[in-house]
Amino acid sequence: MRTLLITGPGGSGRTTIAAATAHHAADGGIRTLVLSADRSDTLGAALGTRTGPSPVRVAPGLTAWRPDAAAGFRDDLTGFQDRAATLLDLVGASRLDPEEVTPLPGAEELTLLRALRDAALAEAHDLLVVDLPPAPQALALLALPEELRRYLRRLLPPERQAARALRPMLGRLAGVPMPAEQLYETTARWDLELAAVEAVLADRRTAVRLVAEPGPAGVDAVREARLGLALRALPVEALVANRVLPEEAAHTGPHTGPLTGIAAQQHKALGEWSDAATVAHLGHDPRGAEDLAALAVPAVNPAASPVEWPVVDRLAQDGVLVWHIPLPGAIREELDLVRRGDELVVSAGAFRRIVALPSVLRRCGVDGAALRDGELCVRFAPDPGLWPRGQ
Repeated sequence: MRTLLITGPGGSGRTTIAAATAHHAADGGIRTLVLSADRSDTLGAALGTRTGPSPVRVAPGLTAWRPDAAAGFRDDLTGFQDRAATLLDLVGASRLDPEEVTPLPGAEELTLLRALRDAALAEAHDLLVVDLPPAPQALALLALPEELRRYLRRLLPPERQAARALRPMLGRLAGVPMPAEQLYETTARWDLELAAVEAVLADRRTAVRLVAEPGPAGVDAVREARLGLALRALPVEALVANRVLPEEAAHTGPHTGPLTGIAAQQHKALGEWSDAATVAHLGHDPRGAEDLAALAVPAVNPAASPVEWPVVDRLAQDGVLVWHIPLPGAIREELDLVRRGDELVVSAGAFRRIVALPSVLRRCGVDGAALRDGELCVRFAPDPGLWPRGQ
């Protein structure tokens, strides 16, 4: 199944473009599921069909799903209380009833990740279109599975589970039940769930469609989003310039109006977005199948190229291995690199990622780095103590 993640600046019409993309794909015979986690039914408004916690058939080949974050949060908390019953009783904690639980901030995002995983594993559709939150929140959301898994491995490394045989004895000596067994079982389950989400995001058939209104703010937002996505190795399948006014609106004349300046800004921005697909402004908010069909969204690109971070062997020429990391839009003064053991901490503007070094680079030391044409090139020199002669 191909997964298309759709995001962009807030107010850019990304939900409408997600609905139109899904509608056009289904019209072309592709079994499509469109997924959103908005608390309000903006997706249903665009589709002309109410959506909710159960998948609903919108049209032949098109299904929409807006999972209930509140219900998911209540179920998770109830399950946690059941598994931790011994510990809660030990400390005298009072259990919460499901009726009194309200979702905490971030519950919608976690619900969306779980739904993304479930939809991918079900394999009931050919295309999954995901209406993500606005770009800053979406980038944080897409980073969450990898970062949470790293935290879990650091705080509760799997190798500690070898000490399980000692826990019954420790419990008898302490005179109280030891909850560590449940803790490790819960951690293992979380790690498995996060790994499944991470696998969907890292799949070569997963790509991002950026949606923005052309203009100065849109240009800045797209540049920042491209950089954040590149640091996550997520390819941009298409850039959609949304709500574009007709070119004649930008022409000055005796009857110019307030739209003239907006249209002129739009067409200046489009000059910078040479690769953008343009979607014309309909003059009203699109609602229902007829309006969605009128939006000229690009067809889903089945051959979007994945982002590669190759290691190039230049030992014979320069005595180094070079790790090429594409970072379009990165600024040299806003780049930072730190080597921490077998990991490299990469900071680019507002974004930061801790990545595991490829195995061949773990036996090397960092020999320098340079940013050229939107690509970060990190040089690694072999460590003589770890790199045997003849290799």
